This record gives sequence, C-alpha cells and structure tokens, in this order.
Amino acid sequence: MRDNSADFSQIFLTDLPMMDARAPIEFSKGAFPGVTNLPLMDDLERQKVGTCYKQQGQDAAIKLGHQLVSGELKAARIAAWVAFAEANPQGYLYCFRGGLRSQLVQQWLKDEAGIDYPRVIGGYKAMRSFLLDSTEQALAQCEFVILGGLTGTGKTEVLAQLDNALDLEGHANHRGSSFGKRVSPQPAQIDFENRLAIDILKKRHAGLTQFVLEDESRMVGSCNLPLALHQGMQGYPLIWLEDSLEGRVTRILTDYVTNLCAEFVAVHGAEQGFNLFAERLQQSLNNILKRLGGERYQRLAASMNAALAEQQGTGAVELHREWIEGLLSEYYDPMYAFQQESKAQRIEFRGEHAAVLDYLHDRKLREPQRATDQ
Repeated sequence: MRDNSADFSQIFLTDLPMMDARAPIEFSKGAFPGVTNLPLMDDLERQKVGTCYKQQGQDAAIKLGHQLVSGELKAARIAAWVAFAEANPQGYLYCFRGGLRSQLVQQWLKDEAGIDYPRVIGGYKAMRSFLLDSTEQALAQCEFVILGGLTGTGKTEVLAQLDNALDLEGHANHRGSSFGKRVSPQPAQIDFENRLAIDILKKRHAGLTQFVLEDESRMVGSCNLPLALHQGMQGYPLIWLEDSLEGRVTRILTDYVTNLCAEFVAVHGAEQGFNLFAERLQQSLNNILKRLGGERYQRLAASMNAALAEQQGTGAVELHREWIEGLLSEYYDPMYAFQQESKAQRIEFRGEHAAVLDYLHDRKLREPQRATDQ
C-alpha cells in the first residue's frame, strides 16, 4: 500500500494523476491541470450537508451524507472511483482540506472494492498554497526579462523557441489583444494561476533561473496576472522585437483570420463556423469602437465586412490585409509608440527574430555568472 502524501512538489513535477472528490461547483472555480473530478457529493447534496452541519453539527451532517449517497447512487460513484484507481495506480485522491470527504472515499474504496488508494494530505487547499508560494519564491529569487514589440511582430513565435519562456497567453488561452479571444474558453482565474505556477516549478527544477515573458497588461483576456508579477514587469529588462509592417500584417492575417476561421469551422462546421468567426471579428472591432472613433471605426468595419464577404464567397483572404494594416498603423502602432517611449530606458536590445533569439540565448548562458556576481 502506498502512503498518503504531502510531497506536493513531486506530485506536480511528475504530473501524477489525481482524483478530485470535491463537488462540481468547487472544481469549476479552480483545479489543477489534468485532474479528474469524481465527487463524493454533487452540488445539491453538498449544500444540504453543509446546512445540516451549521444547524446540527458534524455527526448529523455525516449521517445525512450517508443517507444522501447510498444504494445505487453510492455503488455508481464507487464504480467510478474504482475505474480511476485501476487506470491510475500511481495517482492520489483529494478533497478540499484532505479531511472527511477524501477519507470517506478511501474508506469506501477499501471496504467495497478492497482498494487501498492514497490521498493528498491537506488536500486542494494545501496544494494551492504550495503553488502560490512557489510563484512568490520565483519572483523573489529568479531573474525575469520582458519581450516587447509592436502588435504582430511574432513575440509568441520567439517564446516558443526558448526553453526558459513563460507563455502567459498560452496558459490563459488568449492572444492578449482585443482580437485575442479563441474558440475554446479561457480557464478560470485560479486554473490560470495554477498552470503558470506549475510551469515555473518545472522549469526551476530543470535548473533555470531566468525567465522570458511577453510584455502584457494586467489582464490577458479575462485572466489577471498575479499582482506581484505584473508589478515586477514594470521594471524588468526589456528586449524589443522588430519586424516590417508587411511581415506583421501577414502574421496577423494567418493567426486572426486563416487559423481562427479554421478553429471555428473545426468545432462548429463550415457554415455555422464561418458565421461565428465573422461575428467574432466584427465584435472584436466593435469592442474598441470608442478608442477608434466613429469615422475610423466605420471605415475599418466596412473594409472588414468586404473582406469577410470575399472570404465566404471564394475562400480568398487577401482583402483582410487592408483593415489589418489600417488597424496597425492607425491604432495599435501609435499606442505602442507611446508605451515604448515610456519604457525606453529599460530596452537593452532591439532586433528582428534571429537577432533577438541569439541575444536571449546568450543572455541565458550568461545568467549563472550574473547570479554569481550578485
């Protein structure tokens, strides 16, 4: 029999499978990557037991819980736990604090199926605290470098070629701009924070002490960056990625038109998928109407609608270049130019893709010496 575990580091570093015995509503508010929710009680049952606990105490609440989860319902839940345990012999189970619910799941697995399955001591709350502490420690002990640049320069492409990159947009499932919403939903805030923390934990375990981040605002779509990280990003060294306007337009055309349309079509089918894609583009432009101003918005919207009609009719996407170039040159570039001026003293290197990659690789190699000098 394997022992219960409080070795949170090993659990996350090795991606051990875990069974979450909390109610679905708890799970939806925050969980860990790859975890399976197999609750002891559903939301209504949990609510009834909680009310009973407050009014009549623990013993009465436990008795009610056994009444609510009994017979065929109990057998079905045990069968699901058994299937998980047999499919994941190296895994663990947990509840919120590693208390009554996870212990009861353990007991039923043992009594009804003869399976000894270990739980995480301290449960979800202890693991969540561990991850938050891991991020805080990294912010205090590691060096962070910001990758900036105008919209469409391909910062995400550069990050993908670095083993010490932290892909904030990837963890948030959002491209970070007004047009950055993807087909699949963003994670809950807590899920985003947990994914980021586990990424940092794994990279630090691999010996990395310097991380590269894309320049972001506090919010990546609906996900907030940890406050301490965002505050630190206002002072970290900045590497500025450059590319031609033509190259940027082509990149945005690929990401926000060709690829996004393909995502919608893959999920919703050709006709509905295209219509939803078109609505998404139009809504994204509408979201910045006030900042664009009425005349500029009307002009860009007309150009976008003409491009969408051409794309729907013939599949050609070249007409989209017009509104993309207009949006970059008239809206995003002036905004970034202002921001760049305020950050100028932090920029330690400028260049296009190959030069920036070389610089960041060399910078990482110099980091052990830099850490020694400090």
